[in-house]
Amino acid sequence: MTQFATYADLLNAITDENGRDILNPATGEVVGRAPENTVEDLNAAVETARAAQKDFAKLSDEERCALLTKAAAAIDANAEALVELLSREQGKPLNGPNARFEVGACSGWLNATASFEHPNYTAVDDDITATVNYRPLGVVGAIGPWNWPMMITIWQIAPALRMGNAVVVKPSEYTPLSVLGLLKVVNSVLPEGVLQVVSGAGEVGAALTTHEGVDKIMFTGSTATGKKIVEASAANLTRLTLELGGNDAGIVLDDADPKEIAGDLFWGAFINTGQTCAAMKRVYVPESLYDAVCEALIEVAKASPMGVGLEEENVLGPLQNKQQFDIVDKLVTAAKDSGARVLLGGDPDYDAPGYFYPTTLVADIDPDNALVVEEQFGPALPIIKYTGLDWAIEQANKLDVGLGSSVWSSNRERALEVAAQLEAGTTWINSHGAVDPRVPFGGIKSSGYGVEFGTEGLKGLAYPQIING
Repeated sequence: MTQFATYADLLNAITDENGRDILNPATGEVVGRAPENTVEDLNAAVETARAAQKDFAKLSDEERCALLTKAAAAIDANAEALVELLSREQGKPLNGPNARFEVGACSGWLNATASFEHPNYTAVDDDITATVNYRPLGVVGAIGPWNWPMMITIWQIAPALRMGNAVVVKPSEYTPLSVLGLLKVVNSVLPEGVLQVVSGAGEVGAALTTHEGVDKIMFTGSTATGKKIVEASAANLTRLTLELGGNDAGIVLDDADPKEIAGDLFWGAFINTGQTCAAMKRVYVPESLYDAVCEALIEVAKASPMGVGLEEENVLGPLQNKQQFDIVDKLVTAAKDSGARVLLGGDPDYDAPGYFYPTTLVADIDPDNALVVEEQFGPALPIIKYTGLDWAIEQANKLDVGLGSSVWSSNRERALEVAAQLEAGTTWINSHGAVDPRVPFGGIKSSGYGVEFGTEGLKGLAYPQIING
């Protein structure tokens, strides 16, 4: 196991002096220089991974699980160096559900993935004995996003490695250093060649999706890019798991306690400063509770400081990049221009350093406003008033996305009745966005297909070979 004494040591191990500057989104300062690999580098990485995978697949399941737990221990041993790197590059604060949370989740997911029961089984009756052995696919291409760069990379590689595959990782161009640092640590305990990483421009990711040597693509990102990957994968019939965009709805029922739910409601929307696929992007509140819920959310928001991630007191940070800042700003401006009422925020300082967009709550907004029907992916929450529950359910379901949703109520049975009517891969009761490595997670409609996590997730990284007789 390699252990880096400081963040500077880790950064030095992954920085390419001939590479591209990566800037801190909170300050504009250079974090480090990321390698700019080419398609030729990708081809070499796939070739190396294919060669290494043959011996890796021969290891027993117990041996591969032991490697995952060693990788988790290596992450824990280097946690603070990884945390600082992540905070500087992605922008998220150290505390709250942010950088320390994400690095801790990386080791937690590896340990959990190693603990799952293997999906192999045997079916026996008077007429047949059939053994179902889940065999590795070969090489998995893992394409990750910039919002949770370390954690989602682990979500992709942990089950792939457990099932005997090799992996080629393509990190986002916005957050390559975080992934390079994480995999530098993980590779210190893995067999050589099994886990490859190629950092570069979009053309490298595009080449990964069409590569004949890649047997499966795992992608987390936008629906638009996901559709391109589906098209690109057709020629090789490459297997896919796609976790795409969402515009999750929350529905507050009229028996909820506004003060009791306010904290969880706020963090369901503003986790990672709103930059989470399964965050709550719109909330429907009954007229009878509307003012009380708005006031309770304002109170929580004012008590949640935003600022540079390395300052321990902050729990909200900047948008990770200028493009995302502009999207949020455009949507909030359009909402204000339409006559919606801004309860808090909505007034960024365009001259200040960093891509900070203030925590923004928008009330009295038309249900068809762009801030409601388009995914903002940032710290701006529209609060929509309703008088009829059936209408709220219809509004929650009318968009062509279905990653997550939530119901907020003091009556569990009533909440379950509403949850059963919502069109989403996951519906939470009195929370939003919490995922568990043991529980399958995935979307419907334009939010993608395939599931991750748990034994069902392991099956997606293998094929069933049936021995009959």
